[in-house]
Amino acid sequence: MRRLHLVELEDLAWWPAVVRDLATDYLRFMETKFALHRPVVPLLEEALRESGATRLVDLCSGGAGPVVSLVAELRARGLAVTAVLTDKFPNVGAFADVAGASGGAIAFERIPVDAQAVPARLTGFRTIFNSFHHFSPNAATAVLRDAVMARQPIGVFEIPERSLANLVPFLFTPLFVFAVTPFIRPFRWQRLLWTYLLPLVPLTCWWDGLVSQLRAYHPEELEALAVRLAPVHRWRAGRVPVGHVPGHLTYLIGLPQ
Repeated sequence: MRRLHLVELEDLAWWPAVVRDLATDYLRFMETKFALHRPVVPLLEEALRESGATRLVDLCSGGAGPVVSLVAELRARGLAVTAVLTDKFPNVGAFADVAGASGGAIAFERIPVDAQAVPARLTGFRTIFNSFHHFSPNAATAVLRDAVMARQPIGVFEIPERSLANLVPFLFTPLFVFAVTPFIRPFRWQRLLWTYLLPLVPLTCWWDGLVSQLRAYHPEELEALAVRLAPVHRWRAGRVPVGHVPGHLTYLIGLPQ
């Protein structure tokens, strides 16, 4: 399938922040429930040991995604890693909940952070989970170039996969949102309002989920974006099975030479 760079509702600056935050809460719940982070652990562990980095600078964090589980599993493997959550539209409520429960392992930025121009003070291994498809090829190259110019390692990890078979489950996303909303924590009355009475959250998750599959990059496309930056960073891209659910994890890892 040809890549289509359509617009996701969460990318629109005027889209209601409360709906965006509740939608990213749903994504975090699903990622955690189905442990979609597990294929990332060995890839990230190897890259962290090779680069010597001890802090993850997570870009486009949404509702915090898999960072909590990843930090816990990396620490269990002997890596004294910490993380800082950032986003262009920071879900401060979710960030604060996660950071407060992390025992100091996770911090967050309250102010917007653009992945194409990360502040110099945020040093560490840059990660982007399930968000790289939001960037057009030119913008995606700018994200990688910013890491190269700052001489920081970076890892892109994507569950969205551009294939017809992957589109089918996302047609039923509103049903999934309706079913799991009562189990998402912390409980918020706003979640019930914007899910059941004014169903903008199911609409957002449905549309953005379908568009995410259509915008996803294949490994060879990620390599093509990175190849011009190769003299400074060394890059590797690939795809591994998720394992316990259908689909694959696509990744691109770049380490300073």
